Amino acid sequence: MQRESVEEFRKKRDEALSYLKEHTDERPHYLVILGTGLGNLADEIDVIDSISYADIPHFPVSTVESHAGHLLFGTLSGKKVVAMQGRFHYYEGYSMQQIAFPLRVLHALSTETLLVSNACGGMNPNYSRGEIMLINDHINMLGDNPLIGPNDDELGPRFPDMSEPYTEEFIELAEQVALDKGIKMHQGVYLALSGPMLETKAEYRFLRQIGADVVGMSTVPEVITAVHMNMDVLGISVITDECLPDALEPVNIEEVLEAAGIAEPKMTKVIMGVLERL
Repeated sequence: MQRESVEEFRKKRDEALSYLKEHTDERPHYLVILGTGLGNLADEIDVIDSISYADIPHFPVSTVESHAGHLLFGTLSGKKVVAMQGRFHYYEGYSMQQIAFPLRVLHALSTETLLVSNACGGMNPNYSRGEIMLINDHINMLGDNPLIGPNDDELGPRFPDMSEPYTEEFIELAEQVALDKGIKMHQGVYLALSGPMLETKAEYRFLRQIGADVVGMSTVPEVITAVHMNMDVLGISVITDECLPDALEPVNIEEVLEAAGIAEPKMTKVIMGVLERL
């Protein structure tokens, strides 16, 4: 696959950046990415400006149900934030560079911290549908990543270190928030596959054996991009179905959204609590 040059990327980024600067005076420090069924956190944001992805030059457009497709600029828990109300997935046909593009643009605008959420399947038998998991590490099985191709040295190093992709200080803070608020929150490893199909029983057994607690179809490209740019990262997964090979049942998007609705208030409280204490 032909990867765009550094010059091509910078031209597109600068055009998108110019559009944002023309349409908002906000310069938020925190970027929040809202996953499948998790868009209601946006209701907690005191929105100052809302910009449609479709209006921003070179931005991808969300095609997945429940992904609204807006950048929301405002305040949350007293902090200036921008929320991506909808994200992009590899299975939609976007390249890894396209998935990374919004983060590149928003980092160039002002953001230095990423708070990312997702819906996922729970493979750890101790996890239940409707619970949440703090991501402390991940496994990339997407078969690609956003750093393949020419490296822009102004953004980050050719070989970024991934020994701590999720900021330890933020993990400890989120754990304390959950404890103080009486929220049950697991901590574990997120594994990303391309999708859009769910996994077979044999695949779930394999993924569990290699150390994954949950499985999903997103998040890892965004986190790799953020780490490349030296951003702090906090990741939270919402467990929308139980992927136990010996008790596996068919699942549909309605059930996923229902479970996300159960777990979302817990995730919202943790994210808001973390922002309050930063």
